[in-house]
Amino acid sequence: MEKQEYDVVVVGAGNAALCAALSAREQVKRVLVLEKAGMSERCGNSYFADGGFRFVHQGLEDIRRDVLLDLSQAEVDSIEIFPAYSSDKYYSDLMTVTDHQSNEELARLLIDNSRDTVRWLGGYTIRWLPMFNRLSIVVNGKHRFHGGVTVFASGGGAGLVTSLVAAAGRKGIEVRYDTAARRLIQNRSGAVAGVEVRGPEGIYEIAARSVVLASGGFEANAEWRARYLGRGWDLCHVRGTRHNTGDGIRMALDIGAEPHGNWSSCHAVPWDVSAPVLGDRTIIGDYQKYSYHLGIMVNLQGRRFADEGESYRLFTYAKFGREIINQPNRTAIQIFDRKITPLLRDEYRVRHVTKVESDTVEGLAEKLGIEPGALVRTVNEFNSACQPGTFNQEILDGKRTIGIDPPKSNWAVPLDTPPYAAFVTTCGITFTYGGLRINSQGAVQDTSGRSIPGLYAAGELVGGLFYNSYPGGTGLMAGAVFGRLAGASAGKSAQSVA
Repeated sequence: MEKQEYDVVVVGAGNAALCAALSAREQVKRVLVLEKAGMSERCGNSYFADGGFRFVHQGLEDIRRDVLLDLSQAEVDSIEIFPAYSSDKYYSDLMTVTDHQSNEELARLLIDNSRDTVRWLGGYTIRWLPMFNRLSIVVNGKHRFHGGVTVFASGGGAGLVTSLVAAAGRKGIEVRYDTAARRLIQNRSGAVAGVEVRGPEGIYEIAARSVVLASGGFEANAEWRARYLGRGWDLCHVRGTRHNTGDGIRMALDIGAEPHGNWSSCHAVPWDVSAPVLGDRTIIGDYQKYSYHLGIMVNLQGRRFADEGESYRLFTYAKFGREIINQPNRTAIQIFDRKITPLLRDEYRVRHVTKVESDTVEGLAEKLGIEPGALVRTVNEFNSACQPGTFNQEILDGKRTIGIDPPKSNWAVPLDTPPYAAFVTTCGITFTYGGLRINSQGAVQDTSGRSIPGLYAAGELVGGLFYNSYPGGTGLMAGAVFGRLAGASAGKSAQSVA
């Protein structure tokens, strides 16, 4: 093939990759995006995301100026509580859920650049909306937001990346589909000078002055999941794309990049047991089951195994998949009674749901294949352990259990009002936490602590930000922040090589 040369080549086509491409295009003219998938499966895990962004702001009036530009007065009047989210609160939340393991430099970069990056995305026609009914509670007809995530991209993750692809087209950025990066090419000085790819035409090389790796983690690679996450992880369900198999990580490690972060952990959630093994782009989020904190979770032996009310859902949902995969048959059952079922999220009322109902706990157990006596004991012990107090799902209400293990720290309401409803879930993996080490410019570091010239990284394949768990809304935000950073750095590097 005729030799091809670009200023910047971006490997991947999700949120982080497209942000990198747009940012690089602000510096240089010739930018190429390599997408392993075909057009019908493009844009990676970002397509499957809810679209929420966790960023610093000072409240509703603050972000009406430059983020929520389309908010009507009627919508403003429907909001009672829309709390500010400070840098200090963001940092505290991130460090708390990651057991204070998150790399401080990366954390500060994320937090300090979050607000401006949301504004920057708006300049590429991303439309922002409040997360009405998804992360708000309606009291007396008014919305009360909580949890730190209040805004999402219109259309969710699918809408976000569709808009970013359109923006890339307007800027003259080429997106090459069905083209998988296979190997990084280095010149004699060790600088990355291009990528070897496999496309419809075969295997060929593309020259580049800088390369940005943004092709996701290894969550769709069953062999790597078993190797790094542990026994049983090869059998979990994959929530998103089948194409995130760790290619970008592998290519960088092959030339001496330093592995970094929590390689033995991942973002994994309660996922409907009947969901397909790989993500379904036509259904996307209907298989998630995120109201577990309002009831109890038991395994197939009828035993509780986790503190369902440990903290807000946004701070625990990403780690409970790991708890579920350790249970018999990788299965967990969420149980609610009539008092709670009206409060469940919309995904509990869709057609694609594995649900059992009964007027008795014994009948519920029989339908679930659980020994009835075991489930009755668990429910009775839980009910007896629930302490007095006022149930309030807007806050950590402290309505807890005493005398059982594991405890339930908040929202502990007795299961005593039939009919009872049970939802059968398994583990759904979203993305992995281990990846590559980058510096404050987004440059990939080698095992000697030096930057690999011409190589940058962003998105899920960057390690060091998330450990053990994850605050909801931080994934897309981190992808955009570090994608923008890596693209800008790659563009400036390409100019210096010219």
